[in-house]
Order: sequence, then C-alpha cells, then structure tokens
Amino acid sequence: MADVKVERTESLSRDEAAAWLHALSTALAKGGDVKLPLGGAASVGVNVPDQVHAEFEIEVDGDRVEIELELSWSTTALTADEAWEEG
Repeated sequence: MADVKVERTESLSRDEAAAWLHALSTALAKGGDVKLPLGGAASVGVNVPDQVHAEFEIEVDGDRVEIELELSWSTTALTADEAWEEG
C-alpha cells in the first residue's frame, strides 16, 4: 500500500493543461522540495532528486490520443534506475 496516493481526473482547457505542465517542468528544473498544484488552493509537496526514471507512451486508437508520462524516484539514496529495478 502506498503511503500517499493522490489521483485527480478532470477536463482542462489546453491553457490549463499547459499551466500544470509548466508548473511541473519548473519544479523538475529547480529540484529539491517543490509543490505541485492540484486545483484551487490544494497542492502536494514532493522532493525531486537530481536523477529520475521516466517512461513515456503515446497511443493513437482511432480518434482518441493518449499520452502518458510517468516519473519515479526513490526517497532513499539509491539512483533512480536502482529504485525502479527494486520497485
């Protein structure tokens, strides 16, 4: 069981989606402790290390396009790839 799990599904305008991705991008670029917006006044804080494991998938099925981006890292001193292999 995860210690913390936050899921949110909603419809966003293209501008709103871009703003959320920009906040994520800025957080990744800065590293350290970052807060990511969840909508309204809500946010979640995480610590981003110098190395992360990334998975990227694009799927086109008829008229539906799905893009998935997954970033993961360990909260211990392991590298991102070591953490991924253990996880």
